[in-house]
Amino acid sequence: MVAILPIVLTACTAAPAREAARVPPTLVSLNPCTDAILAEVADPDQLLAISSYSRDPASSSMDPATARSFRAVGGSVEEVLALKPDLVVGSTFMSPATSGALTRLGFRLEQVGIAPTVEDSKAQIRHLAALAGHPERGAALIARIDAALLRAAPPVGKPVGAIVWQAGGIVPGPGTLISDLLTRTGFANAAAARGMKQADFLPLEVLLSAPPQLILTAGDPRANGDRMLNHPALAALTGTRRAQIDPALLWCGGPTIIRAVERLAALRRTL
Repeated sequence: MVAILPIVLTACTAAPAREAARVPPTLVSLNPCTDAILAEVADPDQLLAISSYSRDPASSSMDPATARSFRAVGGSVEEVLALKPDLVVGSTFMSPATSGALTRLGFRLEQVGIAPTVEDSKAQIRHLAALAGHPERGAALIARIDAALLRAAPPVGKPVGAIVWQAGGIVPGPGTLISDLLTRTGFANAAAARGMKQADFLPLEVLLSAPPQLILTAGDPRANGDRMLNHPALAALTGTRRAQIDPALLWCGGPTIIRAVERLAALRRTL
């Protein structure tokens, strides 16, 4: 009986340990793109804070009301230290000083980059959902994205040439998420056709010399830096339509893909 007792005690202590291992980790997200994904796949009390970018409509990919329901942090090491999360999710643009400090303090740090394609975004969703301990929620979000892409699929025919013209005349080139979304909704990225790369500058006079069928302006035409997006010369173009697209739809994957393809599909149906 004495020989059996240690085995019984070990079994009793192992069960609570297994239960503890199943407790989802607490999280702090310092990346506006992962904010939106984690808000979908984590429990509200798991996500201790999101980035302050998600509280700013100009940079947020989240619903404003959802963003306001979470604490927001500016990304300082001191703020993270005060919250004591099990896992910090940042971006690949995080400064080496910040990432190094978090690592030295013993935080587990996961750095997530900008997804250049829908498939890359899906992989990020799966990864983040697994980290949060809810892989089934990641699968559900991916299913919603797939359904949105199916609804947004274009009719058979030649793609419509389109340029996304951002603040300051910048265009997204090939190998970007918005370029992938344009293709999936029946457009051809005219910037890529011109041989332009990501963040290249497209002058107004060059755009006017060979305009695409659709110009998507992404910026605030009232701002000084964005006045070119609403230049009077654009109104004289024939055979070219102009429309606005929210800049917040351009870069983040996850649930933002759904809103982005809905907007692009709606525009495609009018052409």
